[in-house]
Amino acid sequence: MKRLLSIVALVGLSGLGINLAAQTPSQTPSQTPSATDSQATPSASQNSSMPQSQTDATNAQQSARAFEGKIQKSGDELVLQETATQTAYKLDNQDKAKQFEGKNVKVMATMDPTTNKLHVVDITPSESKY
Repeated sequence: MKRLLSIVALVGLSGLGINLAAQTPSQTPSQTPSATDSQATPSASQNSSMPQSQTDATNAQQSARAFEGKIQKSGDELVLQETATQTAYKLDNQDKAKQFEGKNVKVMATMDPTTNKLHVVDITPSESKY
């Protein structure tokens, strides 16, 4: 009985050793020192395989913040004239902004830095007087 358990344990450990040996050559030299880190956090390796545009979109969705200012007309579009920086931001939701034209508001939005456009999540009247 002891002999049978010893053989089963030996076969199991041999299989584990072969499995580890098979994984090692696929790592690049820069990954070798942190091999335990990459095995401990599989989500990090999954994120690195995600296309850049998806990670940018994910980051943008997670970084919604408040912008405060006044909704004003700029040409044929409504913009948010931010009070703190005196920057005018284009608004992607013109319908939602229309009801606040000329008023001080707080806009929860994500900003697309390439177009300087705010992707509006919510617009509420601001309590502050500018």
